[in-house]
Amino acid sequence: MQPPTVLVIDYGAQYAQLIARRVREAQVYSEIVPGDTPVAEIVARKPAALILSGGPSSVYEPGAPSVDPELFRTGIPVLGLCYGFQAMARALGGEVAPDGTREYGRTELTLCGESVLHDGLPDRHPVWMSHGDSVVRAPEGFTVTASSERAAVAAFEDPVRRLAGVQYHPEVGHSPHGQEVLRRFLHEVAGITPGWTTSSIIDDTIEAVRAQVGEGRAICGLSGGVDSAVAAALVQRAIGDRLTCVFVDHGLLRSGEREQVERDFVAATGAKLHTVDARDRFLDALAGVSDPEEKRKIIGREFIRVFEAATAEVAESAHVGFLVQGTLYPDVVESGGGSGTATIKSHHNVGGLPDDLEFELVEPLRALFKDEVRRVGASSACPRRSCTASRSPGPASASGSSARSRPTGWPRCGPPTRSPARSSPARASTATSGSARWCCWPTSAASVCRATGAPTATPWCCGPSPARTR
Repeated sequence: MQPPTVLVIDYGAQYAQLIARRVREAQVYSEIVPGDTPVAEIVARKPAALILSGGPSSVYEPGAPSVDPELFRTGIPVLGLCYGFQAMARALGGEVAPDGTREYGRTELTLCGESVLHDGLPDRHPVWMSHGDSVVRAPEGFTVTASSERAAVAAFEDPVRRLAGVQYHPEVGHSPHGQEVLRRFLHEVAGITPGWTTSSIIDDTIEAVRAQVGEGRAICGLSGGVDSAVAAALVQRAIGDRLTCVFVDHGLLRSGEREQVERDFVAATGAKLHTVDARDRFLDALAGVSDPEEKRKIIGREFIRVFEAATAEVAESAHVGFLVQGTLYPDVVESGGGSGTATIKSHHNVGGLPDDLEFELVEPLRALFKDEVRRVGASSACPRRSCTASRSPGPASASGSSARSRPTGWPRCGPPTRSPARSSPARASTATSGSARWCCWPTSAASVCRATGAPTATPWCCGPSPARTR
């Protein structure tokens, strides 16, 4: 069942995701939608409340985002923040002026008039401002509830229509009473009963997975990171032994990470685990690639192909039709999910999936932020190390380091005789006697091989990687 939802309408805010997270910290579910979302579409989603975000524009700029006045006639409670506060005022007949009253940073807010949002807070307290224009006249029916040294109208409210706005940013830590202001809007102005809790997330997710998978079987790519571990633990609770986890050793792991996953995750969840050694396949595909976006897409493609091959081994007796992924809500937002949103970066499990995918996706964490995932993991059967460790498995390992993309033709595995710039027989002899895995690494600015410490004139050299994988 869909919980009461607050929609954060994003006008290009730096803090849109933070606003959504703060709403959830008040135990209310939230989602982000683009600023150009039509009113009819917003109303069709039946939101419990709306928050208009800040943004970098001036309301007077040509093409600047605007608010349809019809939005305020829908009866939905609305809170405007910063730019959203100004756009709200202008749409409702107030006055916004580019009067040079720019405020940026810590600012003293002075309370005035009766206020639901600020009732009982100190008469003067610090808030975080970031604006050039100012509301100089509140719309009809609104009470001005706060001001600052340079802004005569820093907050207003119309409790009858359940509309309110503040010029400052309550979502940031620099506004010490900001979370309380958001909580009062959600609970007291909008009348939303808190219900978005860790236990409700777990229960609703398990129910949704059971409804989607039915009597089918699923396969989950276990990376060793938080997201896939928690996703697998939840799906395991939902469908039991009809889930098989596949752990891919792609050659981009920390030393001992494969063994840790094989030991800890199985012990904690009882899940079936199938390990695939695909080191050669991934490193060959990434060879010579330096662009992070291209790497993410390559890794997404290769993961899917490995899973398709693993399915033939896992599903000897029955069809596997579902692929479990640890996609998070920020993955969707940052990948440009929704019209009018900017792509911050693509994610291998959102923008890098092939069109001919043979599985139906199961994404139990798609609505969650990372901190929520960790709390869910701590309350489920997820291994403690998997839920608390800061890992960068798979795509992050490769996309963040040029050392993962070796030049074509350089040796990757097995001891090389010597690099073109290295001619020490003793060093080569020592390498030959060992059984360590060897990889190519970029040299430092001082022309010293990172893997061996030997002087070199070439931009690439080879060395043992177990102690140098990150």
